[in-house]
Amino acid sequence: MIFYLLLGLAFASEPCDELKRDMKALEIFLQDEEDHKTFCPKLVWNQPSIDVYKKELKSQLPDSCKG
Repeated sequence: MIFYLLLGLAFASEPCDELKRDMKALEIFLQDEEDHKTFCPKLVWNQPSIDVYKKELKSQLPDSCKG
């Protein structure tokens, strides 16, 4: 019985981890958007899609535009 409970918890944690990753990607995406406006609004920069942020989990701003 405990085995089935633990097995269920293992599978239940995967969507939670994916949700956490998506939330972190969105946070970085929005921060990049704000940093671009604040630190280098004259720099032409096309922000990548959220999918890039989900894959990389890091800022996509050029180094010259980080505050």
